[in-house]
Amino acid sequence: MKISTTFWIACGVIVGGVMGAEPEKRGGPPVDARAQAVIDEVEKACLDRSVCMIGRKKAVRLAELVRQSKPRLVVECGTAVGYSGLWIARELKAADRGRLVTIEISSDRAKEAEANFRRAGLEKYVTIKVGDARKVVGQIEGPIDFLFVDCGYANYHPILVKMEQKLRPGAVVVADNVGIGARGMDDYLQLVRSKYQSKTEWFDLDLPWAKRDAMEVTVIAPPSEQKLEQKKE
Repeated sequence: MKISTTFWIACGVIVGGVMGAEPEKRGGPPVDARAQAVIDEVEKACLDRSVCMIGRKKAVRLAELVRQSKPRLVVECGTAVGYSGLWIARELKAADRGRLVTIEISSDRAKEAEANFRRAGLEKYVTIKVGDARKVVGQIEGPIDFLFVDCGYANYHPILVKMEQKLRPGAVVVADNVGIGARGMDDYLQLVRSKYQSKTEWFDLDLPWAKRDAMEVTVIAPPSEQKLEQKKE
């Protein structure tokens, strides 16, 4: 499927970033000193303990996408200790709308994440569910406005397939690790790149487990838009 620039603009997204937000001019939410302090602490702890997390550069981009999407319901698959969830929930608090449902398979890490959300003053916006994301997503009622997938690579495809009908037309889906984990999620990447409007965004990182990686940003086109694109091909 060819990527329609017209469609990206209609959805508020253009190649290279969100419409109206150049890299050097990207704004953010009002400073939340309490949340920022916890984000900084969790980031340091993840680096010290080798707990994989997306890192600051990708987190800034993720937060920007959430901010631009103005979601009412965000679902995250792969909470870990809450690093990316903190960035998402802070955006929801700044907008004073929406909630995050985040799924973690480890009960110990889920408890740690819960404590971090509470310390940051973001617990009002977050619900943590413990279990295998491939099963838990079936329990979540839509419509879902934003989906962030950051768990076992082989889980990406089954998670999206289960959630497709729950995603609101125009919903944004962000998949992490599509650079270092491309082989493990090839079925997922083939699906979103052939069926929806999707692009890969690369980041130079300074993380022990990855110096360069990418996120796949996908907009779930309404059925009418999908048919239009298919006719053009």
